[in-house]
Amino acid sequence: MDTKSKEEENTLIQKLLNVSSGGQMDMDLKTENSSNGFSTQINLEKLQKMAAELILLGRFLVRLLNAALVFVTNLLARMLGSKLVRGHFHLMLSALLLFGPVLSLWVPKYSIFANSNNYLYRKFLKSTWGWTCIFSGSFILLLSISARHPRSLLLRHLSRIVVVGLLLCVCHRLLTLLEDASGTCYEPLKGSSVQLLLHEDCTKLSCLRANMVWRGYEVSQDVLIVCLCCLLLVEEMSVFGPYLAQTKMSPGAPLRLIFLLCVVLLSLWMFLLLCLLAHFPKFPAQHLGGALGYLGWRGLYQGWYRLKPSWGCPALPGEGLFTTTDIHKQPQ
Repeated sequence: MDTKSKEEENTLIQKLLNVSSGGQMDMDLKTENSSNGFSTQINLEKLQKMAAELILLGRFLVRLLNAALVFVTNLLARMLGSKLVRGHFHLMLSALLLFGPVLSLWVPKYSIFANSNNYLYRKFLKSTWGWTCIFSGSFILLLSISARHPRSLLLRHLSRIVVVGLLLCVCHRLLTLLEDASGTCYEPLKGSSVQLLLHEDCTKLSCLRANMVWRGYEVSQDVLIVCLCCLLLVEEMSVFGPYLAQTKMSPGAPLRLIFLLCVVLLSLWMFLLLCLLAHFPKFPAQHLGGALGYLGWRGLYQGWYRLKPSWGCPALPGEGLFTTTDIHKQPQ
């Protein structure tokens, strides 16, 4: 009897121990689950705080960049709209053409810009008019939209770019015909400086492709296009300063940004023109090209564009932004 009672007592104790251990395990699981939920909640709160801080930092940077853009564009617009720059920019460009080749005496011969295959020459100089057309046309379009021009006046403003493009195409064709008609293709003898007359009816392009020598009159078309594009950009951007002075609402960031890009493009064309004159001087071809570019700007912006609309001429830069009196007060 004593043995059986002891066995029953041990069995009861074992059951009680199992029940108590199971309850402890349940409590541990509940505690672990509650601690995991608390940590997850803490992580979400941290992520929300970090996101809010990043948003505030982004807004601050955007405001800072916008303030810098407004300050820089206001300064550049005031400078380009002044009488000193707009009224005498062509004189500065003429001085650069006259005295730029003198720099060839001091520039290093092995500079990166002395290589005609330079990246800037290949990507920008050969497509000068394309870049100018895109940026100046975008500026005219955004400025007209900001000033709420009617569609007819907007098309007249954009037609100025089309007219300059047609003028450049005509000049390119005429100058090519002049060079082909006035020049002659020579084939140099091997091992001698003497040249043989090969074909009188050969064009300049085919002569140079055959690695022969072309002799004749030449006008630098690169200088012509760069000079005309510089004068065009100054004329088109000079109205932004008076527009900012009279408008009640500040223009949006897209208009200011495209204006800044136009200024950068103008600086790039001036730099490339200086590199051409200093590293590849060609007298009088470059001076003739610059003179033709000046005559084109003078005939269009200082001549035809100032006629009345009844003559079918495009509008002057700024027409529709100012009153008639204000337009006549702009520097000539």
